[in-house]
Amino acid sequence: MNLKKTFLPLFNPLSKDNPVIVQILGICSALAVTAKLEPALVMTISVTAVLALANVIISLLRNTIPTSIRIIVQLVVVAALVVIVDQVLKAYNYEVSKALSVFIGLIITNCIIMGRLEAFALNNRPWPAFLDGIGNGIGYGIILIIVAFFRELFGSGTLMGYQIVPQSWYEAGYMNNGMMILPPMALILVGCIIWVHRAKNKDLQE
Repeated sequence: MNLKKTFLPLFNPLSKDNPVIVQILGICSALAVTAKLEPALVMTISVTAVLALANVIISLLRNTIPTSIRIIVQLVVVAALVVIVDQVLKAYNYEVSKALSVFIGLIITNCIIMGRLEAFALNNRPWPAFLDGIGNGIGYGIILIIVAFFRELFGSGTLMGYQIVPQSWYEAGYMNNGMMILPPMALILVGCIIWVHRAKNKDLQE
């Protein structure tokens, strides 16, 4: 029972308290970076790393941060981590860095990160805060990856840049669905995921 309670912050955000489909946070990046699977994966890793480390740092400092400036301190910590992530991306995967464009920088104001710092890291020890950061980052990433998978597959016929739909299909008359790579389609897919998720979890229905 204690073990289950210990790992609750890690597993709860994966479904029961998912930040995107339950708390309805982080929708902007879900619309913007999911036309291709690779940027969605990189964004998932970036957000998870920033959220986990920021949670730990804020948890360590929680008893020394004056309440009046806690938001400023949180923003400084997150901004420093995002700059590091951005520089690493530019150094090792410049093409994806260009594809993500300003959205890496906008991690600083991602409401999932600020929400977890306020709601969890400021009130818990570093280890639970770290698990909470990992759990929410992965929960956010699961939705991005699902949406990106379908958008790239049906919109471009590829996955991770590799051709999946055979050339013979195109020769037979198959056409990619151009609507899938438009941002509104991402919103529709997220809506479908929310619908399926709430149909399976009756306790989340209002």
